Amino acid sequence: MSPDPSFPRNRWLIVIAGGVIMGAALGVRHVQGLFLQPVIASQDWSREDFGLALALQNLVWGLAQPLTGIVADRYGSAKVLFTGMVVYALGLFLMTQAQHPMAFALTNGVMIGVALSGTAFGVVYGALSRIFAGPQRTWALAIAGALGGLGQFCMVPAAQALIRISTWQGAALVLCIVALTLAPLAVFLRDEPAAQAPAAGGAAAPTMTMTQAISLALRHRGFWLLNIGFLACGFQLAFIAAHMPAYLTDHGLTAGQAGTTLAIIALTNIFGNYACARLAGRWPAKHVLGALYLARTLAVAAFLAAPVTVWSAYLFSAVMGLLWLGTVPLTNDVILRIFGARYIATLFGFVFVGHQIGGFLGVWLGGVVYDAYRSYDPLWLLSIVIGLLAACVHWPIDDRPVEYVAPLTRQAS
Repeated sequence: MSPDPSFPRNRWLIVIAGGVIMGAALGVRHVQGLFLQPVIASQDWSREDFGLALALQNLVWGLAQPLTGIVADRYGSAKVLFTGMVVYALGLFLMTQAQHPMAFALTNGVMIGVALSGTAFGVVYGALSRIFAGPQRTWALAIAGALGGLGQFCMVPAAQALIRISTWQGAALVLCIVALTLAPLAVFLRDEPAAQAPAAGGAAAPTMTMTQAISLALRHRGFWLLNIGFLACGFQLAFIAAHMPAYLTDHGLTAGQAGTTLAIIALTNIFGNYACARLAGRWPAKHVLGALYLARTLAVAAFLAAPVTVWSAYLFSAVMGLLWLGTVPLTNDVILRIFGARYIATLFGFVFVGHQIGGFLGVWLGGVVYDAYRSYDPLWLLSIVIGLLAACVHWPIDDRPVEYVAPLTRQAS
């Protein structure tokens, strides 16, 4: 489908629906760190037990993203988004019933990981990239990303209040109801499946199949460099979101102050996400990505070098929020430039695997290292190293549109 330019409300409904779904999905994930201490206190588990569930959530999300991308490209994004929100709600409900770390890992880890692959930016940005074109596409991704950041921001005080006035189980049940309520918004993101969509330049020639597009991408050097960079992104973000509240309380901040840092990240992410998406239409996205990773790494280094205080934590959170999820529309733009929009959800899904492998390592190693050394410092240092690597690998990416040459067919004699 393509929105009629004479009806701007139609465009806004599409973008708002995508932003709200993405904001809810990412918002629940963003507040997982607030559940860490209530869960381990009530269940008598270790931080490693909790960290394993979140690590699995990140890994499953990444491994499932190519599959949900393929389904969205083949059958349409709306069906995937609706199903994903229902699975998300079911995962939240079942995790409240978990009495063993493995049950918690299967629900909060595996089920919600699968749900995230069908409700977050992989499918939402894929749908918007097909529905909109040219400058409207940049606008749509920027607005949806900003709304997604707003959803994350609103989720932090909401989750804090729910946990405070009830229990972590009660908070999860309310979030379950929210997910079910928002599921019907998926209807606004109906797009044309790749099998019916017109070609979109570059690799998306009319005769190209999905299998051929994947094969072409896997042979492209820039595709693998994007994976390496995204791995660093996932490591840094997942580690900070899951473990920074506990890190700050270990250094004398209150639980409320530690939770406020997540709210600050979510608030400034609104502006950072919008700005990065708009920058993708002005400068080469690969250069903006390199600069973003360098700035993020310098922020981590400065935070680690300075004394931990309330204001240093708040300042670090504000800077990190500006650089938080801006990598996603930028990475999406690089893929669009090289391979076109026809199979964007599928190809973004394959790149996203690297992001979530990094997320798995960031969350899991955070718990393992802390339980072994009673310190997160080794993970902070590792975050700096891989951030510098990510800043370097984006510059040599060749982002020119690839030319697909259809294989010769044997003529009948």
